[in-house]
Amino acid sequence: MLQALIEPLQYSFMQRSLVIAILVGLLCAVVGSYLMVQRLALLGDAISHSVLPGLAISFMVGGNIFVGAFIAGVLSTMAIAFIRTRSPIKEDAAMGIVFSAFFALGVTLITIIQKDNKIDLNHFLFGNILGVTGDEVRDTAVIAAIVLIVIVLLYKELLFYTFDPLGAQAAGLPVNRLNFGLMVLIALTIVASMKAVGVILVLSLLITPGATAYLLVKRLHEVMILGAVIGVISSISGMYLSYFYNLPSGPAIVLVVSGLFVLALLFSPRHGVLIPNANQKKA
Repeated sequence: MLQALIEPLQYSFMQRSLVIAILVGLLCAVVGSYLMVQRLALLGDAISHSVLPGLAISFMVGGNIFVGAFIAGVLSTMAIAFIRTRSPIKEDAAMGIVFSAFFALGVTLITIIQKDNKIDLNHFLFGNILGVTGDEVRDTAVIAAIVLIVIVLLYKELLFYTFDPLGAQAAGLPVNRLNFGLMVLIALTIVASMKAVGVILVLSLLITPGATAYLLVKRLHEVMILGAVIGVISSISGMYLSYFYNLPSGPAIVLVVSGLFVLALLFSPRHGVLIPNANQKKA
């Protein structure tokens, strides 16, 4: 058993991949907890799809794809806010309009790029964690550090805003800045996760660990901590499954975290479908 755990670590690409997996599992779970509590899962989906044209344009001009993806993610959140505040269109409809338009543009640009360059950019859609470079590990670590530090520094303000935005506004908190700042943190998290699970599957890592923890604990900081543990365990387990069974790494990670959610849904002491006491409490 120990030999099986150690075996993949002899390869440098697996060492880099596991570092990325741990960082992404931790980061997505912490940031995604806010999305899940605010019932804004669609926003995470919108931003994750919206980064695609940014990275495609960055590739075309020879720029840093992380920077391009981040800019596109921020622009998408600004577009959603503009539509929501300047028209009678509701936020969920604005998200659907923006993310579908950005995603379509990104796919179109990638198709154009592939006509002139014999390269495969599909790993941005589905992830290619086994192909990460040392520079990408560094970039991901820097992004993770920035996001986690900001969340620690603004934890109380974000907590207040998350559960009572009207009360936070009445108390004098800059709710619009907090909202925009949270959107920026989500965009950074998605950018950091691109090579691990891709822009299509990243929503699962953003939402599922927090949702699993929410079935087991009550308070937001507990959801964050347990969600981070679940995210890291799922990422590492998915990597080992990918290595030993020759599976695509991104989908393997998502399947593990989804499996843990199903177990929590069925057997959670507080909300488990198959736990009689839990069902009585809900009744």
